[in-house]
Amino acid sequence: NKNMTVASPADPCKLDMRLSEDFYPISFQVPMTGILLVEIVLGLSSNLTVLIFYCMKQNLMSSISNFITVNLHVVDLLVCVCCIPMTAVVVLPPIQSHTAMIWCFHEACVSFGSVATASTVLAITVDRYDISVRPAHRVLKNGRSVVFLGAIWASSSFSFMIPFMEVGFVFNTSSNQTAVVTGIKKYYTEEVLYYHLLIQIHIFIFTAIVMLVTYYKILQALKISIGNFGQQNLFKKRQKGKNTKALRTPTRKQTTGDSVRDTRIRVDGSAPVGIRESVSAIIALRRAVRNHRERRKKRTLKMSILIISSFMLCWTPITALNIIILRGGLSDFNAQLRLSFLAMAYGTTIIHPLLYTFTLPKFQKILKSRIRKKMLPVVNCDHCRPECLSH
Repeated sequence: NKNMTVASPADPCKLDMRLSEDFYPISFQVPMTGILLVEIVLGLSSNLTVLIFYCMKQNLMSSISNFITVNLHVVDLLVCVCCIPMTAVVVLPPIQSHTAMIWCFHEACVSFGSVATASTVLAITVDRYDISVRPAHRVLKNGRSVVFLGAIWASSSFSFMIPFMEVGFVFNTSSNQTAVVTGIKKYYTEEVLYYHLLIQIHIFIFTAIVMLVTYYKILQALKISIGNFGQQNLFKKRQKGKNTKALRTPTRKQTTGDSVRDTRIRVDGSAPVGIRESVSAIIALRRAVRNHRERRKKRTLKMSILIISSFMLCWTPITALNIIILRGGLSDFNAQLRLSFLAMAYGTTIIHPLLYTFTLPKFQKILKSRIRKKMLPVVNCDHCRPECLSH
């Protein structure tokens, strides 16, 4: 291509000066690389553990909710395998192969990871709404869930291809290709290279709005008020203390009446004892059901707040910075800040298994049973060793 201007190999000084401009300081490279490596190790181990357990238990894949959850862990696994290593390559000192194609592939991986993560979290949010609000008339049924997940993967794959389309369009239309080839600081000098950021911004805003509305409706359906929940707990604790004091005094006064009743009804046999036992059992059952509902409401409220806050905390900074880049371009400071916010966004690969799978009662039962099965042979061997030695 005649219009394409690249530094000639006969001029190594200009090439070294150009590459030195793309260096990040060591104080930035070392902690960023360490954080990315930790995210790769923890994300791979946690998501692989979840997927192995889901594959070993076939009955866990029978429901739509588990199928959607497995899809989220597959997306997180791809982010740990593709997106985070590419960001680590970009953070490290550049070499001659750090051309526009490397940055283009990095932007494609980031675009895929952001769109796929937001879309899958959106699917889980809709599924939680179906379970809590409309269990009889689900939005995501068997056929719809397959179509919805297929649309998620299709849109994520398309978002992966957009940066390559942008670079190809610039190469075909622009007369000076230096802005595309020279590396990090010059990558976003063309307005055409901004379209994949627009998709990331819109999918995040849409998912955030749907999450807020959906979880508000879930809490409303379960009759949970966020503002008065803490006040109700304090009021109930005080009321319990007053009730215990009030219950102690009447029991003493009613002892004489109870003894009289007992003496009167002793002729009829042990009927009052059975009635008292049944009444106390009913009261205890009601109390247990009420406590179970209260614990479920607390757990639902805590999990809803954790899910929303984790998604917002991880993906809001990078989305806000993408908006700033769209308005003013990419500066040296914004380039470092964007990589830092990307590392923060990758934290969802560690948070998702903790929120969506490790808190499930079924998963906890399976994990405990597996640990017991592994521990029992060791304990039996330890007990059998003295007997074997004695014989």
